[in-house]
Amino acid sequence: MQSIAVISDIHGNMTALEAVIKDIQNRGIDKIFCLGDLVGKGPKPGQAVDRIRDICEVVVYGNWDEGIQEKQEYEPSIWQQNQLGVERLTYLGSLPFHYDFYMSGKYIRLYHASAKSVHHRVVPWMHPAEEIEAMFENSEWITPLEDNRIPDVVGFGDIHAALIQNVFRQKTLFNAGSVGNPLDIPQATYAILHGIYNSKEPGPFSIEIVRVPYDIEKEIAIAEEMNMPGLEPYAFELREAIYRNSPKAKDFLK
Repeated sequence: MQSIAVISDIHGNMTALEAVIKDIQNRGIDKIFCLGDLVGKGPKPGQAVDRIRDICEVVVYGNWDEGIQEKQEYEPSIWQQNQLGVERLTYLGSLPFHYDFYMSGKYIRLYHASAKSVHHRVVPWMHPAEEIEAMFENSEWITPLEDNRIPDVVGFGDIHAALIQNVFRQKTLFNAGSVGNPLDIPQATYAILHGIYNSKEPGPFSIEIVRVPYDIEKEIAIAEEMNMPGLEPYAFELREAIYRNSPKAKDFLK
């Protein structure tokens, strides 16, 4: 058996990323895939890009990785862009949309948000069955390993909430959660795939969700020391694991 760590949505949070890397190394896992959104929100996007480039065998791009390359008008985004510099922005722009592979006979596809776009968000407990099924379809952004083949397993990030869900026709959907900005539990989260990598032969296969505690107050202090714009919503989201502009957050803040 082999194991692959699947991480996503780092968002410049190096405190959380290093905690997750330590946990992965302690488990003896040396293969790491990243599902995008290396940057945005947190104080160290440049360091996050450099670390991901160093440790990850596969990296696909997310909506933040794409959007940060455009001309920015919002102060926190301008700050993020300046932290990155031209070479890192070029790297983010070179990343692929998806990665397909076989593991223990399963055809697996990884991308950031959905088969349609890195900007098309699908929340399984909120969207209809048709949207879930579409996560397994091929699209203009996807080149399958075999003509018209659709995956048995799809892994994604984007929504910052980990899940494993068996869906239509024996298909499995999983979300790797978020390392740097979890919005379900205030702990860094990632997934592990267990099986035989690059094997078309049926064999044991499983998906595991891992939660890693880390020093949230240390991360907030780093952002404060760097005079990072957007500190207040960032700190709130890290502490409460709730999106700052959501109706739930507004109720929480009453």
